[in-house]
Amino acid sequence: MYTASHHIPTRDAARRRVWSRRRVPNRSRAARTEIEWDVAFILKVLVNAAALWVATRLVPGVTYHGDWAPFLGVAVIFGAVNATIRPLAKVLTFPLIILTLGIFALVVNGLMLWLTSSLSSALGLGFHVSGFWAAFFGALVVSLVSTMLWALAREERR
Repeated sequence: MYTASHHIPTRDAARRRVWSRRRVPNRSRAARTEIEWDVAFILKVLVNAAALWVATRLVPGVTYHGDWAPFLGVAVIFGAVNATIRPLAKVLTFPLIILTLGIFALVVNGLMLWLTSSLSSALGLGFHVSGFWAAFFGALVVSLVSTMLWALAREERR
């Protein structure tokens, strides 16, 4: 027997169709090749470097003096700090983050930028953040720029 309901897709069927078009080949992290890891690392360093460079241009108190090669070193340090220390800092400050509805996460990000400045200065890389407010606003700029760049990079990979 023929009914009209056979031709009207349900809401779930329409969602499955949309998700199936968006889905990228599902490969686990373990299945990635060494070249893909290298490209992902280089892309992360370049995004961090670009975001930090924009912060040095827009935020007074965030400065860099030197060539581009040491600046890539600053980006690597920033990535390492964000990958290792920032998760621990967010776990330890979780009650404050909840209490302030997430605004304290911006303070944590600023402290990570300030720590990057201290480590970079100790290594003689020429990156300097002059105080807490410069670190706070610098981290805000870095977050916004890196989010926009990651969105562009994901669009390019599709």
